[in-house]
Amino acid sequence: MADENATEPVNTTETTEQAAKPAAPKPSAMPKPHAPSPAAFAKKAPAARVAAPSPAGFSEADVKQAESFGRVDDNGTVFVKDGEGEREVGQFPDVSKEEALALYARRYLDLKAKLDTLESRLKSRSIKPREIDDSLKMLAEETASPAVVGDLAALKAQFEALQAAGAAKKGEIAEARKAAMAKAIEGRTAIVEKAEALAASLGENTNWRSTADKFRALFDEWQAHQRNNVRIDKKDADELWKRFSAARTTFNQGRRKWAQARDNERKEAKTIKEEIIKEANELKDSTAWGETSHKFNELMDRWKQAGRAGRNEDDALWAQFREAADAFFNARQADRDQISADEKQNLAAKEELLKKAEALVPVSDEKAAKHARQELAKIQEEWDQIGYVPRDDMRRIEGRLDAVDKQIKAVEDAAWKQSDPEADARKSSFEEQLNAQLAELDQRIAAESDPKKKAKLEAEKATKEQWLNAVK
Repeated sequence: MADENATEPVNTTETTEQAAKPAAPKPSAMPKPHAPSPAAFAKKAPAARVAAPSPAGFSEADVKQAESFGRVDDNGTVFVKDGEGEREVGQFPDVSKEEALALYARRYLDLKAKLDTLESRLKSRSIKPREIDDSLKMLAEETASPAVVGDLAALKAQFEALQAAGAAKKGEIAEARKAAMAKAIEGRTAIVEKAEALAASLGENTNWRSTADKFRALFDEWQAHQRNNVRIDKKDADELWKRFSAARTTFNQGRRKWAQARDNERKEAKTIKEEIIKEANELKDSTAWGETSHKFNELMDRWKQAGRAGRNEDDALWAQFREAADAFFNARQADRDQISADEKQNLAAKEELLKKAEALVPVSDEKAAKHARQELAKIQEEWDQIGYVPRDDMRRIEGRLDAVDKQIKAVEDAAWKQSDPEADARKSSFEEQLNAQLAELDQRIAAESDPKKKAKLEAEKATKEQWLNAVK
């Protein structure tokens, strides 16, 4: 079977007529078939024999061996043995018989070199069926009745052997191509099956971004396979592409539906969070510290349960909610700064609660974390009702309670992240903002000399630290 990538026929050694010319005759004295015009050789002195250089691979012994199959008559006509008789192959008058015979012998060796070259090419892995066919066709014409002197029977036998070898090589190439095509179909089918498996695995828990990356990688693999492997039959290629395309279409349709559902969820989440912000603004001026703290905690729980409204929307909404919460907690902290009588008693009570809280951890799974969260919520509610502790102890005991919260939250977050791939990015953004504000407050506290103003800044810092701990 001919291959579309086949090369041109093999380029064999060029005729060595120029190398075989005697030194004395001019180019016009080149040999011609049969008798040339006598005028072409008029006034030419007999030329002395000059040894012409042998073509690459030819030895004088090769030339002499070829010459043994021919003769030159007195008129310069050259004959070659052909079967039982002989035939005329050309004429080269006014030069010696030896020169004329040597020229046609070298032509024989040139032709034989072409056969030898094809014989060598047939051993190559890069040869194409078209090259074999074209080379054999050319050599068939050149060996049919060649104007050369040499062993014509051996030349024809070599050509017949080349025809057989060429047919065998074409069969070998066809088998190799068949095997390569089967392997290419197998490789491309594997890509299709991966795409179909991805399409079949789509569901509620699908990570659409990751799956899109996988489909993109499979498409790149498909294109690379097309470039680096043999071309398969159009029927097989079309069928495989139809399957691959169908899998991608299934994915794209599923992702569009998911995107529409996500947009609807975000709109609903935005509405819920706007309502929470409204309630927070109504609570921010309350001085019922414990009750309002509990309500703000409930608002925070509802905020988390509301879902995502989109990164940009969430950041803007969160800023509004945080502003209201900061107003309340800053006011509560300022009020706490006025209370000192019962702080030590409050500290003892909270340390007892810490023992209960710290007994809740570690938790090993989501169920245990849920139970621990419920118990911790009760503890936190009681914690808020107790009141303030000395400022120097506040960070220590709050940190211990936060450590319990973090251990529980770590398990909760692991479950949460499975359904909320953007939570980390949103939390990170808020944490960065809080950390930046705390760094600014540290600078302002360090630079403030007024005790009252400094106390107010420290109260604000404590509130923001509580918020930071709440989202970690």
